Amino acid sequence: MNNQVISKDARKVFIGVDVHRRQYTVCCISGGAVVKRCRVAGKPVYLVNFIRKFFPNDEVHTAYEAGFSGFALHRTLVQAGINNIVVHAASIELPLKKSKTDKRDSLKIAEQLAAGRLRGIQVPSEEQENKRLITRTREQLMRIRTRCMNQMRMKLHQFGYFPLEHRGVLRSELVVKLIEQGLPPELTVTLKNLLAVKQTVEEQVKLLNNEIRKHAKVEPLVVIYKQMPGFGLLTSYRLASELGDLQQFPNERRLFSFTGLVPGEFSTDETRRLGHISRQGRSSLRHVLVEAAWVAIRKDPALAETFNRIAVRAGKKRAIVAIARKLIGRARAVFREHEPYKLNYRRAA
Repeated sequence: MNNQVISKDARKVFIGVDVHRRQYTVCCISGGAVVKRCRVAGKPVYLVNFIRKFFPNDEVHTAYEAGFSGFALHRTLVQAGINNIVVHAASIELPLKKSKTDKRDSLKIAEQLAAGRLRGIQVPSEEQENKRLITRTREQLMRIRTRCMNQMRMKLHQFGYFPLEHRGVLRSELVVKLIEQGLPPELTVTLKNLLAVKQTVEEQVKLLNNEIRKHAKVEPLVVIYKQMPGFGLLTSYRLASELGDLQQFPNERRLFSFTGLVPGEFSTDETRRLGHISRQGRSSLRHVLVEAAWVAIRKDPALAETFNRIAVRAGKKRAIVAIARKLIGRARAVFREHEPYKLNYRRAA
């Protein structure tokens, strides 16, 4: 595609796009006023053609929410020379009105884009997005597996067959044992079907694990991630596919924001109080980092010392989140400084 030509007298046009499967709802603002509103067929090329038709010589800025549509629209707009950002839904300020329509959503995005109040998320390359397919498919299968186990547990509770003395995770062996002891035929059929689904899912997860290990051996970023305490082969490949080269983040705050590990802040006058983390980004990524943090505090004395200090005043849950944040921050330092990770590292006072 040809890049957009901007004249010397070009005006700035800010376009908010509300993306749906069949259509894009578009709101265009220039000079503080709405200059055009319409709907465009839901293909990136049609939006590019719309912009070229109505704003051929203008400086156009567009934005849309991250979601099911991915980044194909973003790449098409950028390739056409249009300044586009993809924004996290949580970063868009909500209106006071309770009613929600596509027109209002596109207007809201356009207004906040024009005011400079929107910041784009980190958009992955096509290669990086393709690498994520395997690990994200594994995540989906693991959720199906967990759902099957929860359904079996609830069925047993529902009909009063769940052993009261049992504690912890329900395992397939216990379900099989209960079936062998004798259950109503309908419940037996239900449990056997759920067990079969679980077994099929686990077989597919094993195949994906082997595929991940094969890809991890030829992925150069995995070698760097594996230096970190708590990062095994699967975790390292997962982080390499989700975060890529951590040098792409200009500062730690952008990295923490991407992973949703930035604490909320409530400040007034001279009082500054930090709240819960933002939880932006993928929850599964934070889960991986927190799991790695539990392992890391057993391997790195400096991290263990920090964890214990924070846990005394804030509790173990907040302390381990702080360690997860520190761990990924140190991983970024390893990428930037091109030096191996140092256990028991403490900054000079």
